[in-house]
Amino acid sequence: MALSCGRRLALGIAFSLLPLAALADGVSVKFDLSDPAASPFPSNRFTVLDWTQNTYRRVNLPKPNCAVRPSDCADIDVINTLDGFSTQPRITVPFTGDIDLATVNSDTIYLINLGDTQTYEGIGQKVGINQVVWNPASKTLAFESDALLNEHSRYVLVVTDGVHDTRGKKIKSEGFEDESGKGRDRDEDEYRRELRDAARVRHVSKHNIVAATMFSTQSISADLYKIMRTIKRSTPAPASFMVGNGGTIRAVFPVSALTGIQFNRQVGTASYASNFLPTPALQVVPGAVGQIAYGKFTSPDYQTAGKYIPATGTLSGHPQPQGTNDLTFQLFVPAGAKPPGGWPVAIFGHGFTDSMYGAPWTVASVFASKGIATLAINVVGHGGGPLGNLTVLRSGALPVTVNAGGRGIDQDGNGTIESTEGVNAVAPRSIVSSRDGLRQTVIDLMQLVRQVEVGMDIDGDGVVDLNAQRIYYAGQSFGGIYGTILLGVEPNIKAGVPNVGGGSVTEVARLGGFRPLVGISLVTRLPSLINIADPSGIAFNENIPLRNLPPLVDTVPGAMEISKVLDRFEWVQQAGNPVAYAPFIRKHPLPGNAAKPVIFQFAKGDGTVPNPTTTAILRAGDLADVATIYRNDLVPHNVNGVPKNPHTFLTNIGNLEAAPYAVAAQTQIGVFFQSNGGTIIDPDGSGPIFETPITPPLPETLNFLP
Repeated sequence: MALSCGRRLALGIAFSLLPLAALADGVSVKFDLSDPAASPFPSNRFTVLDWTQNTYRRVNLPKPNCAVRPSDCADIDVINTLDGFSTQPRITVPFTGDIDLATVNSDTIYLINLGDTQTYEGIGQKVGINQVVWNPASKTLAFESDALLNEHSRYVLVVTDGVHDTRGKKIKSEGFEDESGKGRDRDEDEYRRELRDAARVRHVSKHNIVAATMFSTQSISADLYKIMRTIKRSTPAPASFMVGNGGTIRAVFPVSALTGIQFNRQVGTASYASNFLPTPALQVVPGAVGQIAYGKFTSPDYQTAGKYIPATGTLSGHPQPQGTNDLTFQLFVPAGAKPPGGWPVAIFGHGFTDSMYGAPWTVASVFASKGIATLAINVVGHGGGPLGNLTVLRSGALPVTVNAGGRGIDQDGNGTIESTEGVNAVAPRSIVSSRDGLRQTVIDLMQLVRQVEVGMDIDGDGVVDLNAQRIYYAGQSFGGIYGTILLGVEPNIKAGVPNVGGGSVTEVARLGGFRPLVGISLVTRLPSLINIADPSGIAFNENIPLRNLPPLVDTVPGAMEISKVLDRFEWVQQAGNPVAYAPFIRKHPLPGNAAKPVIFQFAKGDGTVPNPTTTAILRAGDLADVATIYRNDLVPHNVNGVPKNPHTFLTNIGNLEAAPYAVAAQTQIGVFFQSNGGTIIDPDGSGPIFETPITPPLPETLNFLP
């Protein structure tokens, strides 16, 4: 009699638990549950019960010899605070012999969603595999899930006999073990019970199941969602514009009266660098910007001095502020009569190494021409040190000094404050990287939204000047990254346009211009993971294929270990990964939130945030239909030095040939916000330089210009 699908899965799982000696006559999947590398991974075998978590579990990876591998141990200390595995996991399956890679595909190996641990949503969904690598030395198959997995959900990885060995024979799962068989400890018994639960889920396959593993994915949104709800319940004091000359002057300045603004940036514990802000940028549309204003508000600070947010139970816990920050904001107000209800306002997020004194200036004029005010703050770790200041020079009036709101710190104690110093966590939690700097920036922006909601009175006449019902968001690069997170969590932003954002940050760095930073992180590990002899000392070869390519045979020494560490980086940083928040924007809004109208702008061949990291966001959020791509490959680069790296196409107003493209992209955003997210124009109409929406397929390769 034919076995039911569920019975076949149960028997297959039971067979996969057999000792290897029983399978000596053929190739099979290794299944030693004492070692993450000797059985399919990830696996809930390496978790413990924790009723404070959404998954009711917490990761519990074993440690190596910490005297020999201290970096791994430090990483695992952080990993073991998480309530599950990555939502974009690197999955490994070790075999007892060689396999035929031509038989590895999403029909022979796949994942089945067993449902959200809180709601059972998603149960039965099938997910394939991608980016397949075979390591012949360890006889290990590695791959990623073909799609982003749902947060705090259980998944079973299924390996079938559709996978063959190199002799053409199906991989084996011979013998029988009674399902009531006991493991070597309580945790293993619990894991075996979970595998038996997985057998009850129906699946459709022409192949027999020979092995399986079960794992729970981590919570992504829990912390920021709880913090958002706390911010919404608060009624903060109104933002203050009395910040000039030590709080004695309202820092609101007509553009027509400005002769310059000098930025004295703190670049060291006792040193400064001065330059003038780009006031000519406000005349891209002459006379569109009427005023520049500066003010302050107080934002809760959830980071410790080590620049990380302490872990709390994702179900019953609640993040606690570690203090507060007084943040400076910069506001560009349109010229002309204020509309009823106040000016619509776009918060603009600047990029990595930049500050609110850079990119926001380049877009403010076009936005103002559409009746949109522009509001900006500095990202955590950016804008120089806290003692920096602005000197506002006015025609026929005395200068006014305003604190510049720098958020950089001398984190390493060398006396200098670098352009991003303070955005990353430090040892022993360096694996956290920018995750919590990004999340704290999102918190600050949610607090800024709340400040607009309680009322911003720019001129002090007792009347609100910004429209709390028309708050928008746009951001470039890093601003597109944390902006995507913000749009996924904050309910009261009406529409958004992330520009040249991508994720994860680890992938952005690995594939693009910040690759040396990854090399530095690998060479400073103990032991070092650098596997290439190169004068720089930081070159490495991780040998990871891009999407949709044939399986890759990895014979590069050390590449598998690098890949594992990079996957752990992504795993820990997933709660600060814009890809993980993309579904919350429109596809699956968080409870109480509504779907938002958005445009995702990016450029073909971006060398800083490479295309595969942007398409990861588009795929995760089903957002390709609202993507606009700047066709850098069609732009004439032999005229006036238009850069071959198109990363700054939105803000490059200083280049004669590039400026029209920048203004066109800015105009698309301005019209979108002017219409409250209702109108998406093609920036160059019927021209070829912009595609709105992008013509399929999505660009999954790098596309760098030579």
